[in-house]
Amino acid sequence: MVPTAAGQRLLESASVVLDELERTEAAVRDIGHDRRGLLRVATECYTCYHWLPALLPEFERHAPGIEVRVEVDATARPLPRLLAGTLDLALATSPARDRRLAATPLFRDELLVIVPRAHRFSTAKYVRAAELADEVLFTYSPPSESYLFKTLLTPEHVLPRRVQQVQLTEAIVELVRANLGITVLARWAVAPYLRSGALVGVTLTPRGFYRQWSVVVPRAIAGQPHVTEFVRLLAARVPVPKADVTPRPVLKAVRG
Repeated sequence: MVPTAAGQRLLESASVVLDELERTEAAVRDIGHDRRGLLRVATECYTCYHWLPALLPEFERHAPGIEVRVEVDATARPLPRLLAGTLDLALATSPARDRRLAATPLFRDELLVIVPRAHRFSTAKYVRAAELADEVLFTYSPPSESYLFKTLLTPEHVLPRRVQQVQLTEAIVELVRANLGITVLARWAVAPYLRSGALVGVTLTPRGFYRQWSVVVPRAIAGQPHVTEFVRLLAARVPVPKADVTPRPVLKAVRG
């Protein structure tokens, strides 16, 4: 049996209604257990999750009764998850162009080419995107989801000799130190290794390569007190060295 067009539309509407009923039932259960709400959060980079633990106890003091749930599985595509209603807040670099989303700019950080001391790039003033074509490149995400590929390598038609996905910063660092390949990471993420001389960070492109980070939430909840408080605390506690960022004031959510 195949539904008619009207039947298909009714099925889609019923699915939305049933999902809303399920969320309402969960909210009622939370009220019954003295828990006022749930904040589901994710970041668009696996490394950034280590910013959250220090923030959570302070958030609990300012917003008691709000449970924070970290949704690691939303890391690859947080903005679609926000639009689908399965995520409430994302720390993201992807531009929030949908009018249903509100974005608050936080800071800008620089991505460097990270190499061992013996690598040919280690003494270079900067590395051009095209020069990565001969390299084995370690990344957190596959090319289709990688900020590096989406904003620089793919537009310039550059494909490294081999791309290997590794989701742990420590593992990537050890692979690079063993001279098995190179990576592109934020300066703050590898600052201890750069200071010790274990690795070398080289500017990517003559002008440098930067990301703009923002907190993105559904516009419908942007003004809720616990959301505003979480954004305020995040802006105050993100532990990025001042020399590596351009700070942006957090005043209110702005249209993405």
